[in-house]
Amino acid sequence: MIELKDITYKNDGKIILDKITFSVKENEKIVLLGINGVGKSTLLKIVNGLIFPSDGRYYYEGQEITEKKLKDKVFNKFFRKNVAMLFQNPDIMIFNPTVYDEIAFGLKQFDFDKIDERVNYWADIFGISKYLNKSPFDLSGGEKQKVCLASILAIEPKVLLLDEPTSNLDPKTTGWLIDFLNELSITMIITTHNLSMAGELADRTVVLGENHRVLYDGKVEDFLKDKDLLIKANLVHIHKHRHNGIHHVHYHVHDWD
Repeated sequence: MIELKDITYKNDGKIILDKITFSVKENEKIVLLGINGVGKSTLLKIVNGLIFPSDGRYYYEGQEITEKKLKDKVFNKFFRKNVAMLFQNPDIMIFNPTVYDEIAFGLKQFDFDKIDERVNYWADIFGISKYLNKSPFDLSGGEKQKVCLASILAIEPKVLLLDEPTSNLDPKTTGWLIDFLNELSITMIITTHNLSMAGELADRTVVLGENHRVLYDGKVEDFLKDKDLLIKANLVHIHKHRHNGIHHVHYHVHDWD
């Protein structure tokens, strides 16, 4: 479904992504792992057709995605309907006067019928029905995230791109979201640098190293067991502990934001 071939992206001469190659099958879920700054969010934006690689090729369902291709209105509508992205900061996605309008916006753009029914269905799924007539700007970060995800899923995309989707959520809501995502039959690429969460989100991980290249592509559990790879990815750190008055030094996973 998704194929990335030698994707390179530069910004002001600085390499953000370097010859990234991997593919994603239909309904496959993968976690894109790596520390901050290795290009995870940039890669999602390329897959979402928001920016374009400096070199390399990106194919969606066998069609190369280019700036010229997305200028075609018919194809652009097809692509936008099928590939949707949830940004880490929900504030940059919200622009409608009410939560109802926010969820309904995409439905109207893509000519769905029964808009009221669909809005109420997704609002109920995410527990935000009581906010439908309120401004989304007045909600908490976690509530805004739910509104954005509801508005995306309402248009029934085939591919869901999630950039650090739990960063604004409390532990209870995080657990609910992980369970919810696991039940969806949809292709997903989810970025995180939280190792304890990676195995909950997918079986496969693509890890970006500090050289902005693919360091590992395979099973999450195998990666988490490989201390040398974890160290190479800088996803573990040395931390001092005090046990009964005695200092110990151990490697620990890099799970705090």
